[in-house]
Amino acid sequence: MKKNLAKLQKIDLRDVWNSEPDFTSWLAQKENLDLLSEEIGVDIKLIKTEANVGRFNVDILAEEEGTGRKIIIENQLEDTNHDHLGKIITYASGYDAEIIIWVVRDVREEHQRAIEWLNEHTDEKTGYFLIKIELWQIEGSNPAPKFDVLASPNEWAKAIKASPAGGELSDTKLQQLDFWTKFRGSVRAKDTNIRLQSPRPQHWYNVSMGSADAHIGLTVNTKENLIGCELWIGRNKELFTFLSDRKEEIEKEIGEKADWVDSRVSSSIKIRKDVSNVFDQNKVDLYFAWLYEKTILFQKVFGKYCKEFKK
Repeated sequence: MKKNLAKLQKIDLRDVWNSEPDFTSWLAQKENLDLLSEEIGVDIKLIKTEANVGRFNVDILAEEEGTGRKIIIENQLEDTNHDHLGKIITYASGYDAEIIIWVVRDVREEHQRAIEWLNEHTDEKTGYFLIKIELWQIEGSNPAPKFDVLASPNEWAKAIKASPAGGELSDTKLQQLDFWTKFRGSVRAKDTNIRLQSPRPQHWYNVSMGSADAHIGLTVNTKENLIGCELWIGRNKELFTFLSDRKEEIEKEIGEKADWVDSRVSSSIKIRKDVSNVFDQNKVDLYFAWLYEKTILFQKVFGKYCKEFKK
């Protein structure tokens, strides 16, 4: 059947946002930060807008859910310039930010090269993102935002640079990074709603569950050949006690017994699965499916109890 196709039309940013403060107010809304989070693989949680840095104000101060890493976002409804390049570095130092996001109308080549240079020459904890924002509509529809990532941290290169072994990662670290990279790709192919962070060469991978008190941690244990899923709770003993009082009910909902671990600082509720080899390429899709299934289950079950705890 022949179908008529509509034509995309690009809209000027100033037709929607009269000023950069207008754009900042729009971007600071949760659903819009979620769009940006999905694009760059970082879970962004707003702290405040127009946060003071000496005589200046950073447009958006935020943090990464699950890690607490500080994030600054500087917006520009015009082409990049030297002034704003200097600002993002100043703001990053003022808040000791590890994730720096520069959202702009368009990019000059020299500024893109500068961001790429910063990513190449800073440590593995620090990452710079250069994002182009566009608005598009179809035959008079409401404009839709489109984020285009023009520069971002190279996780592989950062990980290798951070390695103490002469600039080389161990085989295990390389396999961990490859495992989580492929896991992220596998999940994104079937679920575009779940928010996933950028993979790193480590045995754990955090997934947000929309709570500042806890997040889901996925793990691979190469020594014991185990994969795992856990609810990780930071410095909130009251939440762990609240959940412990409902242990029997919770374990019934997740369908199995769990390990309830209450350490001095953090607490966790874990389930594990024995496997023959965590990096077995012939079985890795089965491991991805198990990790994804348990992530969704934990989000549903513990998300409900965390909301009840907040009441």
